[in-house]
Amino acid sequence: MWERLDTKFDHASIAQLDRRFRNLFINSLTGFKSANLIGTTDGNGVDNLALFSSLVHLGADPSLIGMISRPHSVTRDTIENIELQGYYSINHVNKDIYRKAHQTSARYHREISEFEAVGLTAERVPGMPAPCVLESRIQLGMKFAQKIHLDINDTDLVIGEIIYVNIKDDIIREDGYVDIEAVSSITVSSLNTYHETLALDSLCYAKPDRELASVSSGNKFVPGNDDGSC
Repeated sequence: MWERLDTKFDHASIAQLDRRFRNLFINSLTGFKSANLIGTTDGNGVDNLALFSSLVHLGADPSLIGMISRPHSVTRDTIENIELQGYYSINHVNKDIYRKAHQTSARYHREISEFEAVGLTAERVPGMPAPCVLESRIQLGMKFAQKIHLDINDTDLVIGEIIYVNIKDDIIREDGYVDIEAVSSITVSSLNTYHETLALDSLCYAKPDRELASVSSGNKFVPGNDDGSC
């Protein structure tokens, strides 16, 4: 049995923490996050690539994804390129490229492409102005939709709509679930710790009058069911 430790932090003690310690500590508390590379291009033909772990699903119809951009107190090439060009790509980080992905967080000069600097390949897709990452096994093409400024901490919520998906057919289950573990997509915790994952279960749609069951136990998704049940 796990025992709860006695280390406790109140509002005052959190505020007094060393800045670097606090950044890693607070970022760790939300647990595992997706690791994605955001591909953009500027108006002069220079491609940009940046690692983001703040992506969140906002809806499926329309298909929207949001991501948080840090305060614009310094140059933010990714966000500036998205607003300028109107398009960007989201690329899953897998265990074969996580070190190169992490290296994109270094502050390269605007005229240097992170693709070239870290050894990843910019892939052009017809109709998609922004570059994708060839080495990524799940690629999303995004169209910029909206930016919402958050006054509370001077960050921005950037919202985009999915207009393109490049993914292997054999990792898409009958019910639409994408088996991201099959292509070795990884997660990140805090700012710099990367993890492989292991699926525990896949559960059917929960209803108050039905015993909860696992999709993996022989239940099968029924196409056309309004609630997506199995």
